[in-house]
Order: sequence, then C-alpha cells, then structure tokens
Amino acid sequence: MSIRHGLLALLERGQMYGYQLRAAFEESTGSTWPLNIGQVYTTLSRLERDGLVRPLPESEAGQRPYEITDAGRADLALWFATPISRTDRPRDELAIKLALALTTPGVDVRAVVQAQRSATMRALQELTRLKYGSERPEDLPWRLVLDSMVFQAEAEVRWLDHCETSLVRHQPSGPAPPPAPRAGDADARDAARWAGEEARR
Repeated sequence: MSIRHGLLALLERGQMYGYQLRAAFEESTGSTWPLNIGQVYTTLSRLERDGLVRPLPESEAGQRPYEITDAGRADLALWFATPISRTDRPRDELAIKLALALTTPGVDVRAVVQAQRSATMRALQELTRLKYGSERPEDLPWRLVLDSMVFQAEAEVRWLDHCETSLVRHQPSGPAPPPAPRAGDADARDAARWAGEEARR
C-alpha cells in the first residue's frame, strides 16, 4: 500500500498530527499494515516538500498538525482514479526464492514448498478468524482488507500445490546411474566388476 496516499486520504478527513495519522491508518486497515511513527514523519516531510501537505502551528502540547493542500487533493484524486498495475507492486519474494531453489545445489525444493504451504495455511486460518471476529458496519474497511489477504493466501496455497505437482512431473523417474569408471582407475574397475557379479547371482 502507498503510505503516501494513505496519509493524504486520512488528511482529507481533516487536520491530524503524526500519532493521530498512525492510529487512523492502523484502524482503517485493521492493523494489518502497522506503521512506525518514523515512517509517518518521513512521509509527511516528503509530502510537505512536494507541496501536497502543509504544517500548521504547534498545539499547546507541542503537537504539529498537518493539512492537505489543493495539490495534495489532486494527487489523491488521481491515485483513486488510476488502476494499480501489477508491475507497480513489489517483486514476489516467494516466486524468486523457489526459482533460485531449483537451481541451487543441495536445496530440497519440495521441503521449501511444504514449509511455505504450512506457514501460509496457518496465516490463512488466522486471517479467517480475524475476519469473522466482528460484524460491525464500521469494521467493513478492514474486513475488506482482510478479504484481500485471505484471497491472496488462498491463491498462494493453490500456486504451491501447482509447484509441487510440477516438481513431481519433472523429477527423474529413477535414481541416476552411477558414473562410468574412468580408464586406468583400478578401484573403479573393481567396483564395476563386483557390481556385475552381484547382478548375475
């Protein structure tokens, strides 16, 4: 999620200072994407630099609220109107991990797949529990966030099943034959001769 546009959307509701923005962000997303206060103030500084928010005078308690500018409203409206492209999203670390596991000697790829599936299933169960934990109308925004995460977890489990099926389909049908003995290697010749005698018994 764009923290930048998340904060702009919250400031569209009204003036807020850093800790209010963090609390409102986490409440809106059901704490599924927790922010630290450093992220909030770093983002506010960049938004101020870009002319999208402006700081207001400090309160008596020393808290400095921010408000959205007209340029910020235009930027936020454009964000809401523009579909999210998959190329704009972070790289899929799991897909990269499995691709590398396939080409890294000594890695048990099926064990990697099974470990990930177990972890994803546990996460899916927890998300489902949270989803049905409350049916209040005001919880709809974060329930929709949870729905998105549930669907992503379900898709990941299906993809992992597909990966495992592909591994089974493409693995060698039997154990690899032993390497042929090298000419002049007496030990190898003796081993080959012994194996032949055992096979004839």
